[in-house]
Amino acid sequence: MTIAVIGVGLIGGSIGLAARERLGATVRGFDAGDGVLDRALERVAVDRACTTVAEAVEGVDTVFVAAPVGAVPAVVAEALAAAGADCVVSDVGSTKRDVVAAHDDPRFVGGHPLTGAEAAGVEHARADLFDGATWYLTPTAETSGILYERLHRAIAGLGAHPAAIDAATHDRLLANVSHLPHVLANVLVSQAADTLAGENERLPATGPSFRDATRVAGANGEIWTDIYLSNRDALVSQLDETARRLAGVRDALAAADREGIAAWNERAAADRRVLLEAGLAGGPVHELRVSVPNRPGVVAEIALELGRAGINITDMALYPAADMREGVVALWIAGDEPAARAEERAAALGFPVARA
Repeated sequence: MTIAVIGVGLIGGSIGLAARERLGATVRGFDAGDGVLDRALERVAVDRACTTVAEAVEGVDTVFVAAPVGAVPAVVAEALAAAGADCVVSDVGSTKRDVVAAHDDPRFVGGHPLTGAEAAGVEHARADLFDGATWYLTPTAETSGILYERLHRAIAGLGAHPAAIDAATHDRLLANVSHLPHVLANVLVSQAADTLAGENERLPATGPSFRDATRVAGANGEIWTDIYLSNRDALVSQLDETARRLAGVRDALAAADREGIAAWNERAAADRRVLLEAGLAGGPVHELRVSVPNRPGVVAEIALELGRAGINITDMALYPAADMREGVVALWIAGDEPAARAEERAAALGFPVARA
């Protein structure tokens, strides 16, 4: 197999590394960024650095376009123009409607791996980046079945789980679960900064709620500006719905509606459980709260103990006490029997355990 990667950053570089290591593929790369291909060759993310898109895609089996979202339609068009009749071309962009609408070529299949890392660039690429990740594919009625099957098989070989979805549904879902959280994170940090500046205060110690909710604030502006604008109608719709729901909470608070606030909070807890069960575990999820001292290695100790027992941790959150001397590790475990064993194992380590 010979593949071409157009745009050799974190995602493109990781595709190259995984394809070489796991598919035995020869990888050609193209990137217009200064020094990017030199670094890709150093990392062995590509076998051959090409000077044009046409050179990269000539005679290859599969092309992955990992360009910024705003540039994807044009780069895909360039790749399709140079690719052979039996070459499948895909992309990895976070929005799908624009690029799918622009190309009804049977050789093109839109794609989006749901993964990433805090740091960008090929120097941070990893062959295991896609392990266990959902990789959305957006085939259409025009898509070649043979080429779709080849792409599906290649993506599975990279370690991901390919999943078909139509482009409109993809963008509507991602507006809710990815793009909206970035908007809200930006708003939260700016509101906090403005409030503190107005009070002439320094930033106080923040709890895990603020840190967790704002982790993605200020993400790469070059990338995210394109994402916001390319999915702006779906994102505006989600923002309108968020504003409506916030207004409801605001009214309940203004009216000191204790029962209404309590019911709202309980609904959120139930909704989160449903999302965990449906999206992460595929079954009942149990939350365990493990009280631990604040010492190096304590979280790893618990994780390794459960790992040795074959117990999968679906989700995890850390809640340190105000004095930072102790805290709680919240674990979400799928299934009644694994949760019971996890409770026993954690208790056997000497830590108090409670079911939330």
